[in-house]
Amino acid sequence: MYYEYHDAKLGSLLGFSNDIKNDQNQFSIVSGNINMLWNKNKVPVRLRIDGLEMELLPDQLVTTTYLQHVTYLPMEAPLTAFLFNREFYCINDHDSEVSCNGILFFGTQDIPIITIPEDQLTKFDLLHEIFIEEFSTSDQIQGDMLQMLLKRLIIICTRLAKEQLIVKTMNNDQIDVVRKFNVLVDTHFRTKRKVSDYAEMLFKSPKTLSNLFALYNQKSPQQIILERLALEAKRLMSFTDKQNQEIAYDLGFNDPAHFSRFFKKMTGLSPSQYRENNSLSA
Repeated sequence: MYYEYHDAKLGSLLGFSNDIKNDQNQFSIVSGNINMLWNKNKVPVRLRIDGLEMELLPDQLVTTTYLQHVTYLPMEAPLTAFLFNREFYCINDHDSEVSCNGILFFGTQDIPIITIPEDQLTKFDLLHEIFIEEFSTSDQIQGDMLQMLLKRLIIICTRLAKEQLIVKTMNNDQIDVVRKFNVLVDTHFRTKRKVSDYAEMLFKSPKTLSNLFALYNQKSPQQIILERLALEAKRLMSFTDKQNQEIAYDLGFNDPAHFSRFFKKMTGLSPSQYRENNSLSA
């Protein structure tokens, strides 16, 4: 079962599926979408994100963006999915309303997996049913109603993410700095690799950022920047036909040898070894 709201004039899409593995190519727009994947089954479901296999437990939800490559494994239980593009709901433009950027979407940290607490399952199930009802109601305000429902879903998930993925001692201002840093790195990692570059854009000192991330997790801001660069290199090697030299220049390295040294330092493998391992895994 799948539904979609599609405005051809605006190029906007909001989709819903209770089996995204089978329905992913059924929608009017299949690229450039953000996904919210929900395991409503009583058993875990395995999938791959950027080539990394992960397990989604029952009543867990994971978010992915169009920057990531998602593979749904065969013989796995179906995943429920909400998907939308920026033309339907731009999370950048509405960030002041939902505060999800850098936490649920476009973050440089680990893939955000949210566990729906038992006492909130009824709330999620009810929202699920209202979505289906609204998809079936075609009138002039259907798009507005669906956008309000999506906004509610994002806000609920963001609240859970803040509770479950961010240390309790951080206040809202500190959380905002962390998530804005994450989004800026995701946007500028090709050209800006110094913590001071991001500190300047955030009107903070590099030391303030370092202290904040020491509180937030074990990774330093510099490590996060370099890991984002390495992740993009792995994506380009795994999911495009680009050669190592082309990837090096694409990521801002003037010398391919410098890129190879950087990649080996970050991953433990040379670009050629990484490609070979990928071929064997495939």
